Amino acid sequence: MSVTVDVSYKSLNKNQEELCGDKVEILKTKDSNIIILADGMGSGVKANILATLTSKILGTMFLNGAGIEECVQTIVKTLPVCQVRQVAYSTFSILQIFESGDAYLVEFDNPECVFIRDGALLTVPYKERMIEGKCIREYRFKVALNDCFILMSDGVIHAGVGKALNFGWTWQNMAEYSVKATNSTLSASRLASILSKACDDLYMQSPGDDTTVAVARVIDSKPVHLFTGPPLNPVDDMAAVQAFLEGNAKRIVSGGTSANIVARVLDRPIHTSLNYTDPNLPPIAYIEGIDLVTEGVLTLTRALKLMRQYVEEEVNEDFFLELDKDNGGSKIAKMIIEDCTDLHLFVGRTMNEAHQNPSLPFDLSIRMNLVSQIIDTVRKMGKEAFVKYY
Repeated sequence: MSVTVDVSYKSLNKNQEELCGDKVEILKTKDSNIIILADGMGSGVKANILATLTSKILGTMFLNGAGIEECVQTIVKTLPVCQVRQVAYSTFSILQIFESGDAYLVEFDNPECVFIRDGALLTVPYKERMIEGKCIREYRFKVALNDCFILMSDGVIHAGVGKALNFGWTWQNMAEYSVKATNSTLSASRLASILSKACDDLYMQSPGDDTTVAVARVIDSKPVHLFTGPPLNPVDDMAAVQAFLEGNAKRIVSGGTSANIVARVLDRPIHTSLNYTDPNLPPIAYIEGIDLVTEGVLTLTRALKLMRQYVEEEVNEDFFLELDKDNGGSKIAKMIIEDCTDLHLFVGRTMNEAHQNPSLPFDLSIRMNLVSQIIDTVRKMGKEAFVKYY
């Protein structure tokens, strides 16, 4: 079994704080995914520094093969000491999931991870160890397809204290809510957003503590193939389409000329939708056997805007409403964000004279610039991206 992991997280800053005192690091090694959630003592700048130092140190050491004892010793000796409390304090959770299906989780003073398997809470045994006077929980287990793991800072289980709830959300209530949300969502990003919104609502949009949820879901590999732009030499049309059609993947064709090439090679008609759901974007079309057919540059630009928003901004419910809209740009972005582990682009180098000066080299063209930005953004999501030019 070769495991693929979908990872996402969302944080709420404590009310009136510009910086979050929680920090999440998502790392990939050649054979595993690592998620680190660190929660610095207090809030604001000091907590942010403590959490950032902790997550960066742990990440660097784990990537270089250090054991948990060495990591904890380094954290204890490295973090600055709080002058008020006389302790250097940052709690943390580290989850490492290997492609083989083996998994390792270590927790220090963070709420316990929520394990969900087959639509129900799963109890995973752990061992306690004392390292440098700190009590550490260690879990070793095997993952299964569709498993879901939720790491959290203590702001999650304290959500609503003194406001919507007398004693906070509690771990058990949060875990039961997570099971329901997991059963109704497909992606880690949407689940993280749902759980974060629940916390925000319990805090009545005024969080009393930094609050972070990090979600990891074990999924099947989900390749997406995107074909855009006619090949420079028409002789290569057949080869480009055949490469685009290889393997088991969801397929997107972006661009009118590209769609005509695919339809010709497949000897299938194109049916254009008359449903103009967005006045700023041309409607989508249909070719039998292709999952999505759209216009080119305008639609890819809209898709890129949404993908960059997902990577660079704090996404909320409004973002997912935009992602669910019935237009080509939202559909491309949604497929790549929520239903893709690796994106394969098949890009023709012929330029559209309507978009730029044909005397310019291809690498200065609008489409090439879009492709480069899409690749960069997809990789920032933690997904693989590959491109082949024709």
